[in-house]
Amino acid sequence: MKNPSPAVVPVEPVQVPAWRTPVELGLLAAIWGASFLFQRVAAPEFGASALSELRLALGAAVLLPFLWLARADFPARLWPRLALLGAINSAIPFALFAWGAQRAPAGVGAITNAMAVLFTALVAFLFFGQRIGLRKVLALVVGFVGVIVLASDKTEGASVGWATAAGVLAALMYGVGANLVPRLLAGLPPSAVAAATLGSAALLSLPFAVAQWPEHEVSAPAWGSAIALGVICTGLAYAIYYRLIQRIGAARAVTVTYLVPLAAVAWAWSVLGEPLTWPMAIACALILGSVAMSQRPAK
Repeated sequence: MKNPSPAVVPVEPVQVPAWRTPVELGLLAAIWGASFLFQRVAAPEFGASALSELRLALGAAVLLPFLWLARADFPARLWPRLALLGAINSAIPFALFAWGAQRAPAGVGAITNAMAVLFTALVAFLFFGQRIGLRKVLALVVGFVGVIVLASDKTEGASVGWATAAGVLAALMYGVGANLVPRLLAGLPPSAVAAATLGSAALLSLPFAVAQWPEHEVSAPAWGSAIALGVICTGLAYAIYYRLIQRIGAARAVTVTYLVPLAAVAWAWSVLGEPLTWPMAIACALILGSVAMSQRPAK
């Protein structure tokens, strides 16, 4: 789901039809939910490194026009920061989710992805001095209980513990990135930042992808899934997400987090026939409940 966290941008006072925002939030949830389906199809044939590289490069290509229009705002001294954030916010988590997709149902990655909201609050508290209330502490505890439940699940006799751990680590990377982007890249156009960080991450990941590029022939469904993952679930989805942030603000746009695991499980069940196990359902309820709890405004 979430990838480079946007820099702080003002909300646009744009009048749009009342139905447009919920429709776009639903569309974004469906697209990001499908990303875990596409990874599940493509990762076993491409491997984590090659699939991550394709996703990064294609996503950057879609967003490149935004970077070109804002190129004057990106001097050479800024690119080391962009490369660092590209590694933290894209290269590492994309590879981890692809690695997990080789070993567990699509729903596992989507459920752990929701932990990014909680990790954002935890990293802000531990390293940036932001206060964390009792409600968020309780939310973190409930969320981690959900992770433990999920890690204990077994699908067709195989444990999903390592895939769960990979997804949690990816969500932690997103939490770190969510705190660094506003501090290091504040004021820059978010879509251009996404293009720059994705492009930087693609260059950083390229040697690993070349070294581990599949030697066997990759099937058409795997190629189609990889292309859809990069073009639609990364490039197009970022453009929709950042437009929502500019229109309704980050606090409302992040509510898409609640819908992505549900969409991912629905996609995996309808297309791949993957079952929703009881541990997955309980973990999803615990993690999404904890996210909802953490997002409630203080009285």
